[in-house]
Amino acid sequence: MKEKLRQFMIGRYGVDDLSRAQIIVSMVLLLVSTFLSAFFRVNILYWLGLALLIYSYFRILSRNVSKRYEENQRYLNAKYRAVVKKNNLKKRWAQRSTYRFFKCPQCKQTVRVPKGRGKICITCPKCKTEFIKKS
Repeated sequence: MKEKLRQFMIGRYGVDDLSRAQIIVSMVLLLVSTFLSAFFRVNILYWLGLALLIYSYFRILSRNVSKRYEENQRYLNAKYRAVVKKNNLKKRWAQRSTYRFFKCPQCKQTVRVPKGRGKICITCPKCKTEFIKKS
């Protein structure tokens, strides 16, 4: 039996991070739709969850490894960008009592300046543009 399963899975991509996330989201949608079906007659969440689950299994059993790898890399990059953005906001929130943050008017680079210095001339480290702000 194991040999047949192993032979069936040859050349298939298997479960990756994107497939796991899709399966979890589809299960949550199916559970929410089950609870909401007692109150509402709308089954759109059920069909959406079912379609996502079927697509997840399609991805798991697909033999087009390069395409699935590419999709997974896009998902991991988006996840990484979200985590980095969250961490940057967390750091900025922790420093809000001692620093002010400004965006450069030319290149949109965020510049950190100490608070309580009055009106100061800020030089952007990226494009060397000077602008005056109150810290």
